Amino acid sequence: MNNKLIFHYLSYLQYPFLIGVLYFTFKLNTSNEFDLNIVNNILVLMGLAVSFSTLQDTKKVSMKFEKGIWENPKKGNLFISLITIFTFLILVFGIFGYFFSENENVQKVAFGSIVLGIGFVGFTKVAIEVFENHRKDKNKTE
Repeated sequence: MNNKLIFHYLSYLQYPFLIGVLYFTFKLNTSNEFDLNIVNNILVLMGLAVSFSTLQDTKKVSMKFEKGIWENPKKGNLFISLITIFTFLILVFGIFGYFFSENENVQKVAFGSIVLGIGFVGFTKVAIEVFENHRKDKNKTE
């Protein structure tokens, strides 16, 4: 078994973290009051799930919808731009909240935002690789 295949199998660890996200989301929705500590748990688990999802094979896509995005240069570039902006905003919020904010509510979710942002940094890199592997204008098959 090669190292690449081991990492592809490790990518399936994203699913237990997503189950944790669902659990805490359910707990948040059934709670009588809005708890930012639960929101932080959701963000941390989501960041871990996204991180493990980046270990997947970038030469494969699972849905026709994805293939339509990655084969089209305009859609692919737009999607990567949106992911990059989203990642930057999450990280800026998390870093600002963790290191500079004196607001207790912001500090409660800042760590989770940083973990989610780090997960999305990896996701952005994977999106770029998938785009390079699937775009039709650069990868002509004859």
